[in-house]
Amino acid sequence: MRVFVTGATGFIGSAVVKELIAAGHQVIGLCRSQNKAAALAATGADVCLGSIEDDDCLRNAAARSDGVLHLAFNHDFSKFVANCEDDRRVIRALASGLAGSNRPLVVTSGTGIANTVPGQPAKEDNPIVGSNVHPRAASEEEAAAVAADGMNVSVVRLPQVHDPVKQGLVTPAIAMYRERGVCTYIGDGLNRWPAAHVFDVARLYRLAIERAEPNARYHAVAEDGVTMRAIAEAVGRRLELPVKSIGPEDAPAYFGWLAMFAGYDLPASSAQTRQKLGWEPTGPSLIDDLARLQLPAS
Repeated sequence: MRVFVTGATGFIGSAVVKELIAAGHQVIGLCRSQNKAAALAATGADVCLGSIEDDDCLRNAAARSDGVLHLAFNHDFSKFVANCEDDRRVIRALASGLAGSNRPLVVTSGTGIANTVPGQPAKEDNPIVGSNVHPRAASEEEAAAVAADGMNVSVVRLPQVHDPVKQGLVTPAIAMYRERGVCTYIGDGLNRWPAAHVFDVARLYRLAIERAEPNARYHAVAEDGVTMRAIAEAVGRRLELPVKSIGPEDAPAYFGWLAMFAGYDLPASSAQTRQKLGWEPTGPSLIDDLARLQLPAS
């Protein structure tokens, strides 16, 4: 299978490219940087120089593929809403390159948009919130619109994806902890974030495009929920920093833009995904990776 991968040089995308090639697939990897193109080519992938800003590039690369895995996303959280809305355009452009066929398009979303039953883990078949509530839902709204046009579209929802170098939203939290000299959590710190190791997530993307099931929803979740208190304590041990609770009113001062996420309880289940795809995560836990956290220079 010849798979076009957006975000092919990113944290998750680079692992997906290696997973696909190891399984015998051909890969066309989108890359906007000449500096990264050589490394991408060295994996055995064909390099498509371009960016998610170029609709023609996306359309043409999708047209040359047997299916598309869309992982690219602008993670500048100062423009989060705008970036989520821009993903609608990207998904539409990719779908246009697959038009007139049953070739699969797998898009990326987040498990948080399916946390619609208070206190219960998000499930794959839960109703989802709209983009007016959670901006990231824009991707799934566009996926649904494309599916209504007859396209073969499915969704992989991500938790906090980690290894010892990166850990999703935990990574900017660690930077804030280092800057402030204290590892904080809000209230009792028992709110939960789901997590999965990057290699397990890469395998799930491969299984999703091989299955190519229209309208499927998959949760790349190995751990249903790791408490923010456990995360803060693990980082505190690794950084040798104190750990303390703060009130919700103090969260913006400590977490900055991350305050909007830091207090949310966002557990998620992957039971349906595991049953459907036979996916069983085997990688280290989030806390294990935080214990081996590789720290940048101060």
